[in-house]
Amino acid sequence: MTNLRVNITKAKEFVTREEIDSFQSGLTSHRKSLYNKTGNGNDFLGWVSLPGSINKELLSRLESDADKMWRTSDVVVVCGIGGSYLGARAVIDALGNPFLPFLPKTSQAAPAIIYAGHHLDEDYTARLLNLLNAVNYSIIVISKSGTTTEPAVAFRVLKKHIEKKYGTAEASKRIFAITDASKGALKNLASAQGYSSYVIPDDVGGRYSVLTPVGLLPIAAAGFNIRMLVKGALAMETHLRDHDKIGDNPAAQYAIARNILYRKGKTIELLAGYNPSLGYLIEWWKQLYGESEGKELQGIFPAGVGFTTDLHSMGQYIQEGLRNIFETVITIEKTSSIVKIPADPSDLDGLNFLSGKRINEVNKMAQLGTMLAHVDGGVPNLEISLPELNEHNVGELIYFFEMACALSGYILGVNPFDQPGVEAYKRNMFALLNKPGFEKESEELRKRL
Repeated sequence: MTNLRVNITKAKEFVTREEIDSFQSGLTSHRKSLYNKTGNGNDFLGWVSLPGSINKELLSRLESDADKMWRTSDVVVVCGIGGSYLGARAVIDALGNPFLPFLPKTSQAAPAIIYAGHHLDEDYTARLLNLLNAVNYSIIVISKSGTTTEPAVAFRVLKKHIEKKYGTAEASKRIFAITDASKGALKNLASAQGYSSYVIPDDVGGRYSVLTPVGLLPIAAAGFNIRMLVKGALAMETHLRDHDKIGDNPAAQYAIARNILYRKGKTIELLAGYNPSLGYLIEWWKQLYGESEGKELQGIFPAGVGFTTDLHSMGQYIQEGLRNIFETVITIEKTSSIVKIPADPSDLDGLNFLSGKRINEVNKMAQLGTMLAHVDGGVPNLEISLPELNEHNVGELIYFFEMACALSGYILGVNPFDQPGVEAYKRNMFALLNKPGFEKESEELRKRL
């Protein structure tokens, strides 16, 4: 039994039941390719059965290392880029208290999770080091190779800092590495220094790695129940595996609906949330779908908006701009808190008609009103709903998006598990930095600058 629901009725003028049903035979074929590991990118299909294969020993070890961080650290720095940090941050932000870094640290409180290695900004790095001078901290460094430029640069700086602060022996107890099983710069360093280390499975790509130690260790360090997260993902894995019919398979419904819209000229998808805690889940989704589908001069462009905030910046364009967009809206039915709007005797703002109402009710009406306005304006809406934000439901959502992405990529006709275009900027950057072996490229590029 799963809690997640998909509703496509607000796209019915563009997506008919007959069109959806016409995908059934293709869907059955694509599902066989995924489950039998015979389709494009079959070397990277370990995520398909991952929730059901996570053993209790691994979870216990992750929880034990998270407990060590709780006991020794005010802050945990997660050093990684792309799939090596976005999934963890998506879950942590979705479930967490955004004001935690400003609250006094107690023995019962989780350390604050902050991030490094996800860009190359020097001011950010300097300010991070200033913070780390003043707090106790640990590092989770995540890299398959250990040589990806952004996290490798950041970790080189952080490693020097933590060893100077605590000494090499104590620093080695505060560094946790998630990397390749047997090779690579980070694996060799972790073995030599005795870091507690975990394996990134060879058959799971970075953007599908949330349910490996890549995501689970930072999430556990942040104080969340990784067993319930995995349980939710397993519930979705089981449900999707057991249901081939489109009407019973929410991932198939979403994948097919978005491809029908794409074929009708809706080339941009806006993932919208009305809860600011969903901001990094949207960022993770953007990487998942952008890297998976943007190939061979095709693919839906994934973008994100946070409502109601972005209604005051993007709302005009969405309502009346080019009609090449559709929205997918994440609905959270209930919040964990209750805040009611008070009455004001002067009623200068004219809002006494809202007195006694919960803020969540106002947010809900804003959502419904916006969806209807956008549909009337020619922007079809797909809706993904969860009863509330908790570990189980977020686990469901993660696996749902992963499977829907794989199916959508196969429907589109691309390999959703590679990312050949990502290497282009790296080659140019290495040449411009005079990396050995790039001399010819460096000379050619400098002529173009």
